[in-house]
Amino acid sequence: MLPRLYAIIDPACFPDTSALLAFAGELRAAGVTLLQYRNKGGSARQMLSHARELRRKLEGARLIMNDRADLCLAAGFDGVHVGQEDLSVDGARRVLGKALWVGVSTHVPEQVEAGAATSADYLAVGPVFATKTKANPDPVIGLEGVRMARSLTPKPLVAIGGITRENCRAVLEAGADSVAVISDLLDNPGKTAEEFLRRLG
Repeated sequence: MLPRLYAIIDPACFPDTSALLAFAGELRAAGVTLLQYRNKGGSARQMLSHARELRRKLEGARLIMNDRADLCLAAGFDGVHVGQEDLSVDGARRVLGKALWVGVSTHVPEQVEAGAATSADYLAVGPVFATKTKANPDPVIGLEGVRMARSLTPKPLVAIGGITRENCRAVLEAGADSVAVISDLLDNPGKTAEEFLRRLG
């Protein structure tokens, strides 16, 4: 079962490693139990270093590595999240085995249907709203896109893209099981995470 809040940690949002780790620690202390480490610009060495620090710091949390199944294993993470241009779900599963989670990003109904036919543990769908955290975001799908995805699969759904404390409840009501958040957690992360968790119920 997915927790309602899925926090994403991107080193590009922080001046240094200590700030990144402090942010992650505040989220964990506030009750966040599912976090993804997403680093699109770093070297494998930097990613592994960050990931190992996060694993040490975030006791009891489920940690997901973006894109890199090999680093997921090396850092002792709990799963990997792949995009449409990354390693396939089946490829990730071959690396990780059955015990660890594999999630996959989807943006259109055809991708949701394809993801639903794989061994993925959950599907991410979005961007639900406009987002500033991706250089070339896919077209916004809106709440209607979440409803469409919900109708196409019984798998757990994580909605992503522009989700805030103000709109998160509507996203759940549209059929998402969990909301992935980046930007709206950056300011005062502990207090903000607590507010998200309250609103998400």
